[in-house]
Amino acid sequence: QVQLVESGGGLVQAGGSLRLSCAASGFTFSSYGMGWFRQAPGKERELVAAISWWNGGVKYGATSVKGRFTISRDNAKNTVYLQMNSLKPEDTAVYYCAATQRRYSDHVDEYDYWGQGTQVTVSS
Repeated sequence: QVQLVESGGGLVQAGGSLRLSCAASGFTFSSYGMGWFRQAPGKERELVAAISWWNGGVKYGATSVKGRFTISRDNAKNTVYLQMNSLKPEDTAVYYCAATQRRYSDHVDEYDYWGQGTQVTVSS
């Protein structure tokens, strides 16, 4: 069956770094766009970054993460990564990876599969 398993979350001080990983199985990973979303308490789930299956093109959702976060994928390992640097308290959220049959997408409802999420907490 389809599985997306996130790892790498945790507690970090402001200014620190974390690298999230999402291991995929049960579908043809190289044919799916992959996205990282986050959801803070009381807020809607929002796109952090997405990467195309087609040419590796990327897009970043929240303008606040540009220049600090980097999404990448390794099709040989069926894994997508999110490198997060210069973390801020406002980055605190549950981070989810997701897969879409589209090239990539900003929209939650255009993703077909979701992981269970990993908590990232940034202390000030």
